[in-house]
Amino acid sequence: MSRFCEMLSQVSPPVLKGVALSMKFLLVFDFDHTIIDENSDTWIVKCAPERKLPNELRNSYQPGHWTEYMGRVFVYLGDNGVKEDEMKRTMTTIPFTAGMIDLLGFIGENKELFDCIIVSDSNTVFIDWILKAADFHKVFDEVFTNPAAFSSTGYLTVQHFHAHHCTKCPKNLCKRKVLKEFLDKQLERGVSYTQIIYIGDGGNDLCPVMFLKKNDIAMPRQGYTLEKRISQLAQSLSPVQCSVLVWSSAVNIMSYLKSLIKE
Repeated sequence: MSRFCEMLSQVSPPVLKGVALSMKFLLVFDFDHTIIDENSDTWIVKCAPERKLPNELRNSYQPGHWTEYMGRVFVYLGDNGVKEDEMKRTMTTIPFTAGMIDLLGFIGENKELFDCIIVSDSNTVFIDWILKAADFHKVFDEVFTNPAAFSSTGYLTVQHFHAHHCTKCPKNLCKRKVLKEFLDKQLERGVSYTQIIYIGDGGNDLCPVMFLKKNDIAMPRQGYTLEKRISQLAQSLSPVQCSVLVWSSAVNIMSYLKSLIKE
């Protein structure tokens, strides 16, 4: 915690000049290993026979094609008679990351200051189940993730979120493209943000973090891939433009947001 406090003192919140209530901050969250303390796609394997997948299926994953792999996993679960209600019961047992319940409650109480979105490589069904079970769905203004639905035969299906040309990201999702398009749409509505705060953990969060500007904040989870990638960039003398604040508990994130409001 002392390390976090030291870092926090080095990050100056933007000056609000007495008009804080008319200013808005954008919070961008990843989902797996950020809001929840697990990977939702691997958690669903608890529904499989003997709570594991056959080697042939596990070994069929190809880098950059996770969505296709999960499609095969869902077919396997369906073939083995795993129904929607069992999946839902299993998914809603995933624990939230330390401090996250308090953080989301705080954001929900201060929605006049914070717009809040999720950009995730999970899927709409899993995220919807988990957020609604915990009554957090109203905290988020939009969720950008792979569309999923149950077929007429009861099988869960998942599709790519979009097509893109970014060579750094998986085929189904470029989070930078999602963030840029969201900001453009908001600007058309007359909404611009005092600061963007990006909270994530994974390698696919680096692309949108590199899109952030000097006044923005990247919040990588301590010990996870995003923190390591940002550190590597700094060591190679090509650091990200934005400020970086590492977190280990969502209470750290809440401390920073409270410092914004106090201004």
